[in-house]
Parts: sequence; structure tokens; C-alpha cells
Amino acid sequence: MTKGGLASWRYACIAALIAGYASLAHYTNSNPQAQGLGALVAVAPLCAVGWGLAWRSIYRWRALAAALLASVLIASSWHHIEAHFALAYVLEECGIYALLGYTFARTLFPGRVPLCTYWADLVHGPLPETVVRYTRNATAAWVVFFALVCCTSVVLYAYAPRTVWSAFSNFFTPPLVVLMFTGEYVVRRIVLPSEHRAGLLQSVRAYLDSQRQPTT
Repeated sequence: MTKGGLASWRYACIAALIAGYASLAHYTNSNPQAQGLGALVAVAPLCAVGWGLAWRSIYRWRALAAALLASVLIASSWHHIEAHFALAYVLEECGIYALLGYTFARTLFPGRVPLCTYWADLVHGPLPETVVRYTRNATAAWVVFFALVCCTSVVLYAYAPRTVWSAFSNFFTPPLVVLMFTGEYVVRRIVLPSEHRAGLLQSVRAYLDSQRQPTT
């Protein structure tokens, strides 16, 4: 299999896993009898991420001990988690988008380089003023987007039927992210010269590549 074919297969598998998880999460939120499964689906990704980070930590044994303690607390509170598993979904989703929003927002403070500007500079730096201004606005747009997703999810969870909130969280949010990427790409092609049209994903890939390079 070619490198391009392997990458396509990897992305297809990731998309299938995301779609499968979203469908399972929506099923558990739509069926009161699926509390046990809902709690497991809600908590399992957090536990997996926590154990993975603990294993890769430079303080591995202390981190693993903390992960073990957290797992024991989760197990001892399992009945309570089953009764409120939908809240775990909300906290997980909003926590992710809030963290992303904060990551972008903190780079907009005075004296800092906006995140999209920094990534674009890795691909096409040094950047002219028009590109710096655009990438700063793009960074702010992502902050607003993440904030709107968080607020909408919380409002729907609090005031709408659970199935409505679940449908938004599991089936509408991912396409909205794709739509945001697409919209930013279209605007970028309209307002920027061709030599400065590297997309966010390409810029992030350049950043990740720069982090993998050995330091001298």
C-alpha cells in the first residue's frame, strides 16, 4: 500500500471510530435502560487518556499511582456515575472545547504571538502585515467558535430534551468543526495571496514536524 493510501486508510479508521462512538453515546443518552453502558462509554476515554498520559509522564510511577487512585475513586462511585452519566459527557465535551479555546485565547494577550500566526510563520515566515492581521483574526474566530460550542451544549443539556442535546453533541458538533475549517479555507483563499494560503492543518503539521526534529 502506498503512503497516501495508508494515510487515507488511517483517516477512514479514525472517522469510523468517531462515528461509532458518537452513535453509541447517542444510543445510551436516548435509552434510560442503558445507564451502565452509558457510564462506561462516557468514562472509558477519560480513563484511557489518563493512563496513557501517566505512562508517558517523566514521573511515571507517581503518575501511575495517581491514575490508579482516580480509577479506584471512579469504581467506588460507579452507581452515582451511572445515575448521572450524561453529565460526564457534557464535562468531557466542554472540557475539550474549553481547553482548545483557552489555548487559542491566551495567545491573543498583549506581548504574545497568536497561535495561527505562529503556525503560519513556520510555513511561510516571515509574514507580511496583512497575513499577521488575518491569522490573528483567525485565532480569535476559533476562540469564538469553541466558546459557542461549549455554551450551546450547556444550554441544550440544561433546557432541552436529552435526545436533542445528545444529537447536537454527537452528530452536529463534528460537522460544525469541519464547516469551520472549510469556511476559514475559503476566506483565506479570497483575502490572502497564493504564497500565504497554507491551511491550519498544514501549519499544525509543520509545527508537529518541528517538534520532532532533534535539538542540537
